[in-house]
Amino acid sequence: MANYDKGDFSKGSVPGAIMRLTIPLFLAQIVAVLYNIVDRIYIGHIEKIGTLALTGVGVTFPLITLITGFTNMCGMGGAPPFSMARGRGDDDTAGEILGNATTLLLIFSALIAAVIFIFKRSLLYAFGASDDTISYAESYITIYVSGIAFSMLGTGLNAFISNQGYSATAMVTTVIGAVTNIFLDPFFIFDRFSVFGASLPGLNMGVSGAALATIISQFISAVWVIAFLIFRAPVKLRISNMLLHFRYVKTILRIGVTPLIFSGTTGVVQILYNSSLQRYGGDIYVAAMTVINSVREMIFMGMHGLTNGAQPVLSYNYGAKDTKRTLKGIRFMTVAGVVYTSVLSIAVVLWPGVVISIFNDSEELMEIAPTVVRLFFSMQVMLSFHSVGQYTFLSLGMSRQSMFFSILRKILVVVPLIFILPLIFPDNAAEAIFGAEPIADVVAGFACFSTMYILVWRKLRAGILPDNGHNDEVG
Repeated sequence: MANYDKGDFSKGSVPGAIMRLTIPLFLAQIVAVLYNIVDRIYIGHIEKIGTLALTGVGVTFPLITLITGFTNMCGMGGAPPFSMARGRGDDDTAGEILGNATTLLLIFSALIAAVIFIFKRSLLYAFGASDDTISYAESYITIYVSGIAFSMLGTGLNAFISNQGYSATAMVTTVIGAVTNIFLDPFFIFDRFSVFGASLPGLNMGVSGAALATIISQFISAVWVIAFLIFRAPVKLRISNMLLHFRYVKTILRIGVTPLIFSGTTGVVQILYNSSLQRYGGDIYVAAMTVINSVREMIFMGMHGLTNGAQPVLSYNYGAKDTKRTLKGIRFMTVAGVVYTSVLSIAVVLWPGVVISIFNDSEELMEIAPTVVRLFFSMQVMLSFHSVGQYTFLSLGMSRQSMFFSILRKILVVVPLIFILPLIFPDNAAEAIFGAEPIADVVAGFACFSTMYILVWRKLRAGILPDNGHNDEVG
């Protein structure tokens, strides 16, 4: 156990090492999903305006996805070379990578906040807001962006805690923020709320209150993460390592551009989904997509925990040039991911109404949502193959391959289908748009996993270390 606490993944059972990281991360993902969707649950049940308010918040998703993308670019871009450096026994380089990633997070948080504050109203209309929902969207994103630095530091730097073997501590980061958010939300959102049967007065801030509760929670999480990295972590965050160096920035951005593109393409798809659904179906279909995005977060919380748990183990053993342990990690991630995703996807397809009612049970939404939910999630299991392939490439520093499959699924498959399917099925245009997802899941899932099998799996099985094309760089 001591080896895992120190982030040494070269000994013991590979599945055991992955699960020691995955279980806390999985629990953290459950809490993270609550963190992300609790606002929507409360907002969807605001009396009289719940459906419109939920739709307005859904319109902000592309901007939040953009923020997540730049966060992941620094955190997930720095974590693999950080682990590879530690696998080689080079903690000095690992510390430099951590410091440079921190500085990049601060720079990007300031730049993104400035852009959103300047152009937010125009962006929200372009992303699918209507005159009925723009006020809710604008209120939420204005306050949310005010705390963008807390969000990016807390989430981005948390990867460097789990990558040192402290996945339980990384889990606490998420738990602290989520629990705070869950308790603050009703107080800020409603005029009265109940706690253990007692009716208490609230601030009645509505959507603005939900955003305020979120940034307070993110501030607390960020303080926890930074304090641990400064005082407790084996590789500590030091001011002296925060001066940017080209070689470290280049490595972080080279690997991090893949999760950025993944989030960026997700944002583009969210924009096109919302704008097309607004055109063909109106606010109620945008509300349905908001619910679907929330349900997908719930399904993939475990998959994210698994892939994030496997990444340090794969990166460490790749850095140590251990082909057998790297392959064992990929095999375990594949089997566990497919089984998990299959079970939850089937449950959603069989009982969509139960899941939808968690967010909003208006008669209009319940009439259309079950059909589109079943269609959207019908082939989600193939998305797990796509995730395994992508995270394998990412963990081994093969950024070009990982980047390509991010673009393939969203830009080359989903985007054209969003425009084509309504033309093929004009009588059910809004519903047809949701069919883009299962088609993309099959095409991209097969393409990504089969390519990973050829470029990585077969070589590792033959005892050959796959070349990531950047062995001359850091990590």
